[in-house]
Amino acid sequence: MRAEQTSPSLVNEPPYFNSFSSPNRLLMGAGPSQVHPDVLKVMSNITIGHLDPAMLVMMDELKDMLRYIFQTNNSMTFPVSGPGSLGMEACVNNMVEPGDKVLICINGVFGGRMAEVTRRAGAEVVTTEDDWGKPVDPDKVRKAFSEHPDIKHMGFVHAETSTGVLSDAANLCQIAKENKAFIIMDTVTSLAGVPVQVDVWGADAVYSGSQKCLSCPPGLSPVTFSDAAVKHVENRKQPVQSWLLDLSLVSAYWNSDGARTYHHTAPVNSLMGLHEALRRIVEEGLETVWARHRDCQQRMVAGLLELGFEMLVDEEFRLPELLTVFLPPDIEDAPSRTLLLEDHGIEISAGLGQFAGKLWRIGMMGEAAQLENVDKLIGALKTISR
Repeated sequence: MRAEQTSPSLVNEPPYFNSFSSPNRLLMGAGPSQVHPDVLKVMSNITIGHLDPAMLVMMDELKDMLRYIFQTNNSMTFPVSGPGSLGMEACVNNMVEPGDKVLICINGVFGGRMAEVTRRAGAEVVTTEDDWGKPVDPDKVRKAFSEHPDIKHMGFVHAETSTGVLSDAANLCQIAKENKAFIIMDTVTSLAGVPVQVDVWGADAVYSGSQKCLSCPPGLSPVTFSDAAVKHVENRKQPVQSWLLDLSLVSAYWNSDGARTYHHTAPVNSLMGLHEALRRIVEEGLETVWARHRDCQQRMVAGLLELGFEMLVDEEFRLPELLTVFLPPDIEDAPSRTLLLEDHGIEISAGLGQFAGKLWRIGMMGEAAQLENVDKLIGALKTISR
């Protein structure tokens, strides 16, 4: 007699859940940034295969638009399937081999993160250190090269997200080139907010993030590699430690002249959204986008100073898209940010590291960089500072 088949009993069967609906927010923090409805609409398109012919056409257009925004002709330009930190991993782990000596310039959280990623790649890391809120000091970089003539790579953060300070990328790249070092550059917060001139500066491995001034949801990291960097990667003595991020493998999917070779299942709907976000920037024009960020910065700074806030970063090095401001005595950090979020639907960001509880990071990135948004935040701050 055949035994009856019984279903296993479920343990901890979950209760009923409603579909999630996100609240209406105005994102004016350090990221993610506001996303235009058209981008969200495109991301809701029917999902297609990552090797679908229509997908491949869209990918080529996406690369062309990234080249425009990076201001480069680099063939190896594409979005890594992951956040900006994975773009950092991709650039560092492709360029750096175990035992290489690498100079990392630290003036905030993300310079420190780059140093840690580089150490984990097996490099001997030399650092320059600058106060948070100050740009990378070129004289310290020159001194580091003079003391370590065998440095093979130099890495720095163009726009330090933890402090809102902009470093002189042109000068830093020139110093590295004079010392025959490859350049790894973080443009996560700078790309499309301020000029990024990859070819003019001669940067070799550059990464960014979709969720800042590109105004796309988080999850993609645009990267670009110079021809010299690609050749360097091809001639490595040891394979790249990460299979997923190995440029020699992923390039067969993104850069093949013929049929694309499967590497990983790309996030197709996220790529559709990035395509639309980039298309909107191209349509507006880079110089117009940069000017819009500067206009918002001027109005925001004027309003904040009137309310008693103080700027961390000197005007000369201050990012238009991300302001770091010390709080006046009548505003408490966490309670005031909670009021902004709950009563006004506005999100801003707390300070990091040594500035936790002491300052705010206020973003005017991408779609959020509109004068009416500046006025809305200043008006809300007036109500909570009484």
